[in-house]
This record gives sequence, structure tokens and C-alpha cells, in this order.
Amino acid sequence: MLTIRGRAALAAGATARWASRVTGRGAGAMIGGLVAMTLDRSILSQLGQGRRSVVVTGTNGKSTTTRMTAAALATLGPVASNSEGANMDAGLVAALASVRDAELAALEVDEMHVPHVSDAVDPSVIVLLNLSRDQLDRVGEINHIERTLRGGLARHRDAVIVANCDDVLMTSAAYDSPNVVWVAAGGSWSGDSVSCPRSGEIIVRDGRDWRSTGTDFKRPSPQWWFDDTRIYGPDGLVLPMTLALPGAVNRGNATQAVAAAVALGADPAAAVAAVSGVDEVAGRYRTVQIGSHNARILLAKNPAGWQEALSMVDKQAAGVVISVNGQVPDGEDLSWLWDVRFEHFDDTVVVAAGERGTDLAVRLGYAGVEHSLVHDTVAAIGSCPPGHVEVIANYTAFLQLNRRIS
Repeated sequence: MLTIRGRAALAAGATARWASRVTGRGAGAMIGGLVAMTLDRSILSQLGQGRRSVVVTGTNGKSTTTRMTAAALATLGPVASNSEGANMDAGLVAALASVRDAELAALEVDEMHVPHVSDAVDPSVIVLLNLSRDQLDRVGEINHIERTLRGGLARHRDAVIVANCDDVLMTSAAYDSPNVVWVAAGGSWSGDSVSCPRSGEIIVRDGRDWRSTGTDFKRPSPQWWFDDTRIYGPDGLVLPMTLALPGAVNRGNATQAVAAAVALGADPAAAVAAVSGVDEVAGRYRTVQIGSHNARILLAKNPAGWQEALSMVDKQAAGVVISVNGQVPDGEDLSWLWDVRFEHFDDTVVVAAGERGTDLAVRLGYAGVEHSLVHDTVAAIGSCPPGHVEVIANYTAFLQLNRRIS
């Protein structure tokens, strides 16, 4: 139940959102949320009351997993969700305010905001995807993030934690919670978890299993996992799973989304069918015609994300455009480029693009990758031979490209 002040705050936010739209300044969701929060600091808590919410967090895959979770939850009823990826407080207020009568919510939440957002909305389920270095100039070291998450989860002992047991740091964050559903969601990046976040001891890996030397901290046995064609769950559950989205990473995202929805009472088969139909997430993975080129657009934001995105690239494509900016939302420090393995391109036409295309070109040169440099991403696509082109862009480069081709 909203207070009188809460209703007034939302009305003012709606007016700000309308003004932003009619003046062409943007969709207005963020400004609407900010205005509402300024007028009533408890508005997020008020909007979260009476809902069964799923909070989704992690360094990579938040938007995709949230979109899949919303689709799976929709088999139970109307769902409020921040589907455009505005994952801090103002975006969450806007999302919850837009569907006031929905008893279910799927909320993408920035890793550093999970504790206080969870305090506000008291989620039924918290999904922990992965942790790796990302925007060190904004959020700091990942061990700090893990400790922050761990502390936040300790205040929500009744929540179901759907955690990726293949990720050492997320396993540590969830390890002390009494109600954990472990999912083998995969993740090929291990460069940020060479030591135990709890003891500092070395992490020893044996295939998919891992353990900390000198302690009993180790990979838990999963209740959910997947292979190339199926999803596996508790009590011998086996279902076929064919996704519209590419890559093993999205099969892991889908498995965690299904596990979260099932924890709230969704039928497993219906949940799998729902996540399988997700074919685009805020412009990611879509294919568009740009002149004589059929371009598929992928988003990558940090070394772990780049490694997964590069694994999806069609090496038989007419060309690959890699576009990198270094604005504040990207992280202005691009030293992470040297952690990404670009060496696997052979005869593929590669073009470096973006505001920091020169930095990328230097990295590609050291990787022995033949390439050209065209800073404008659309022009870079046009410089490739006609046909299918794969485009991988980091955050602001991705947004700029989508605005130009929309």
C-alpha cells in the first residue's frame, strides 16, 4: 500500500517521464525514478511490498538472465521487470511503478546495489551469476564486492539463493546461506579466482571441480545443470532445451533463470519453453541489415564477457568489427584489453573501431592479428567485404551503434 507521499512522488515522476519523452530527451524512466526517489526515499520499499521478487546480479549476463527469468515467471502471472537494463535504484523504481498490480518481479540489480535493494524489496529469490573484474575505477576489487554481497545475503536468510557453483566468488557469497539452490551454470573465465576469497589459499581445479587448499571450501554438488541439448534438475528432471540465443554462457543463464522460476512455483517444462523463446535482449544478439552487410551485434564489457563473446563469433564471416570506447560507463582504464585473448583470428578480416580503436589496434598487433583501423563503427562495418559481419562492442560503443541503426 502506497502512502499519500508515495503516490505524490510517483505522480511527479510520471510527469517528469512524460516531459522527457515529449522533449525528445529520452524514454524518461531514469528521470521519473529519480524524481520519485527524491520526493520519497522509501518509494522503492513501498513498491516492493506484496510482491514475490527475483533479484538477478553478477558481472556478466544480468540483462539476459533477467529477461529469461521474467519470461519464465510470466507463466505464473504478470511480471514487473527492468527489461532495458536500468539496474540501479531509479531504474528499479520506474520498473516497479510501471506495472503496479504485478505480484511478480524480475529485477536486474547492479552488484554493489544488491544489499540495500534487497533490504528494500525483500526478494524471494536472489540469483548469483558470476563475479569478475569490471570497471575497477568505479566498483573496486572483486573480493570487496564478494564480501559486500555475502554481508547482504546474511540479512535475508529466508530468501532462496540460486548460485552458480562453477564460480568461486559467487559460491563464497552464497556458502553460508541456509537455502541455496546450486546451479552448474559454467563459466570459462577463472582469472579472478586463483585464490580462495575466504582464506587466501590457492584454488585447485580438476575439470569442473575446484577446491581451496587447506580448507573445506569446495565446489558444491549442483542440483541443476545442462548440456548441449538438455537441462537437468532435481528429482531426476530432464527436459530438452533449445535456445534462440547462442553460446554455452546463455545455456547457463537459462538454467539459472529456470531454477529461479521453479523456486517460485513455475512448471519446469513451461519455464524452459519460455526462456527458449527469448531471442533478443535490449538489442543484443540481433541481426540487422546495414548496406550490403548482414551484421550480428554482440555486447562485451570485461575480460570474462569478451572471452564468451569471442567464442560465439562466426570465424567464417566476411568480417569481424571490434568496437571499443573508454567512457565512464565502460571504465576509463582499458588495461583489461591485455587480458583478452584475441589471438584466435586467422584468415578473418578484422577491423578495430570505436573511440579507443587505436588502443585496441595496438593490442591486436601484439596478438598477431591482421587488422585495419576505422574509428567509426558503421564505417568499419562498411569496410568489410559484403556479407555477414560479426560486431562486438563494449557498452557505450554498443549503445551508440544501436542508436544509429535503429
